[in-house]
Amino acid sequence: MDKVKVTVRLSNKEHDHLKKQANLCGLKMEPYIRKLIAGKEVKPRPPEEYYKILTELNHIGNNINQIARVANAQRHITTDKINEAVKMVDDVMDIVRSW
Repeated sequence: MDKVKVTVRLSNKEHDHLKKQANLCGLKMEPYIRKLIAGKEVKPRPPEEYYKILTELNHIGNNINQIARVANAQRHITTDKINEAVKMVDDVMDIVRSW
């Protein structure tokens, strides 16, 4: 693949803005610009708390699944209630992942 060098002049303000936006996404400026040119959606990197919440939600989901298996095996809960609980966790996980 041939590489072509493109030179763009930016004001200090534009350069600072570009640098800030790339940093928010956890990228250097060149990869950030390449993603923009390719038309990819470039989202800011989530804060560290996001990953902690995601991990905790995964643990909660696993616990619900374990409880649901035991309850279903002992016939203390209906399948609909189990599915409803699992769907709620899945919905929350989808919201967190889409952030």
